[in-house]
Amino acid sequence: MMDWTDTFCRVFHRLLAPHARLYSEMVHANAVIHGDRARLLALDPVEHPVALQLGGSEPALLAQAARIGEAHGFDEINLNCGCPSDRVQAGRFGACLMREPGLVADSVAAMIAAVDGVPVTVKCRLGVDDDHDWDRFLAFVDTVAAAGCRMFVVHARNAWLKGLSPKENREVPPLRYDWAYRLKLERPALQVIVNGGIATLDEALAHLDHADGAMLGRAAYHDPYVLHRLDVAMFGGEVRPRHALLRAMRPYVEAQLARGVALKHVTRHLLGLYLGQPGGRVFRQVLSEGAHRPGADWSLVERAIAATGAPAGSAMEAAA
Repeated sequence: MMDWTDTFCRVFHRLLAPHARLYSEMVHANAVIHGDRARLLALDPVEHPVALQLGGSEPALLAQAARIGEAHGFDEINLNCGCPSDRVQAGRFGACLMREPGLVADSVAAMIAAVDGVPVTVKCRLGVDDDHDWDRFLAFVDTVAAAGCRMFVVHARNAWLKGLSPKENREVPPLRYDWAYRLKLERPALQVIVNGGIATLDEALAHLDHADGAMLGRAAYHDPYVLHRLDVAMFGGEVRPRHALLRAMRPYVEAQLARGVALKHVTRHLLGLYLGQPGGRVFRQVLSEGAHRPGADWSLVERAIAATGAPAGSAMEAAA
């Protein structure tokens, strides 16, 4: 998610969900090639497995960006064919590519040829605007699969390129999970991951009866504790309290502060941890108002935790 799932966010989400596959922000191929790679491709070793999501529509540039992404340590290269934002449309990539399966196939083939073994995957919609033709969707998938793509993350709704904002595109077009389920039934050799509108533990688990996985986007960001509960439900272990998970971030946060990173860059991703919980509003307020101030350090996080009524921390808890 552009401007959201940076390396600081992903380190936090990895702590919550040790088994999840994490995804980067969508980065345009040109930015990867010519931009600030130290920032755009920042990657902490604890994040693995993590995918780099690319935007673009020029096979040669996408291939070059994929090669760079692999060299930086990403475990998967994902081509975005689903984002409907205006800046994406202006650049002829994202959801626009649903109308050009041949170009997507050429891009995927070029990316696969450029990397040395990491999978190249595609995130897509069901169609564009009022195109509700199953055969056209299936033809898109088949064309891209023939180029070597074995995994499709299906945001199970159409993208409206005119008349709806990006936010409305995540809410207004109706969800049709049955198309993703049908794709898995008709193309069992492909990995099909369901995305779109998944907000709860039960919803995510229900999709696993019909597909190979479920991807959470904004729900995981606004209510990150759901990631932890989902990881435990799927892979076992004990559900840990929010304060214990957050305090396990302390060594990482203090290491970032020592590097000169401002606390606000990390804490902006923590604000949803106490969503709907006692003290959650004050938790967010303490972090939001204090993290941007010069000298803000871990003590501010402890103040925020204390506002929730959680017990005081211990050295053992911080090192967990």
